[in-house]
Amino acid sequence: MAARRKKAAKRGGGDLIISKARTKAAVKKCNVGGEFYGALDVAVRALIKGAEARAVGNKRKTLKAVDL
Repeated sequence: MAARRKKAAKRGGGDLIISKARTKAAVKKCNVGGEFYGALDVAVRALIKGAEARAVGNKRKTLKAVDL
């Protein structure tokens, strides 16, 4: 029963948008701490939310680079 709850909790928005492997590969001179991935994911989600709001405000349904 506990295993089912864990899986359900993972699906409920707990998934990362970013890739841990690609993030780690992009860092050249430092190690990456475990909490960095979550913080980066929060920052990326905020960027996307802001870009989406800007696009909707401009009456568009397509996100563009200028929205960032």
